[in-house]
Amino acid sequence: MAENQTDARIITETGLDARIAQIVEPVLTSLDYRLVRVRISAQNGMTLQIMAERPDGTMTVEDCEAISRALSPVLDVEDPIGKQYHLEISSPGIDRPMVRISDFKRWEGHLARCDTSQLVDNRKRHRGFIRDVTESGFSIERDQPVEGEDNTTVIPFSALAEAKLILTDDLIREALKADKAAKQARKAAGEDIDTEFGDDVEIENANDNEGDD
Repeated sequence: MAENQTDARIITETGLDARIAQIVEPVLTSLDYRLVRVRISAQNGMTLQIMAERPDGTMTVEDCEAISRALSPVLDVEDPIGKQYHLEISSPGIDRPMVRISDFKRWEGHLARCDTSQLVDNRKRHRGFIRDVTESGFSIERDQPVEGEDNTTVIPFSALAEAKLILTDDLIREALKADKAAKQARKAAGEDIDTEFGDDVEIENANDNEGDD
């Protein structure tokens, strides 16, 4: 629980997404899950996607179901959207968004795509390997160097708008290894993990939520 409270997200939502995040994050924290992202899309008319995970980075179908059961009545009462929508609970997946400093530390050395809110080394889009993560920022070592330009860019977390891992064979191997270790740890602790399906678990609520027209 302490990790949920201290490891705050450095990339957060704006507008209505932010309002919904304010509603759902305390509920997730109380259940010992971490909010990764809230996003509203036009999929299936309107879809509210809530991406979450356990502190160890895993998610099960049962976790998704538990989150859906906990959040549905809260969202019905708060009614932040005000019209019909479809609720989707999902895990971050292997090529996950990175929203916490701990995400960058955990996946240091892996390939990522990052967008900044301001120009950093004359660009806002950066792609490369995550290096030298500190509490204030990190470096991106380009995997596709440009002749005549510095191959490494230092990006402060304060300038970061979005970041996402890029799927590679090395990332898949490490993610599966980490997932296996987390399963073993939870099994040793006496938890039932028979429904574990890895990082790409996704479940959708069977019932649409309706607001007042």
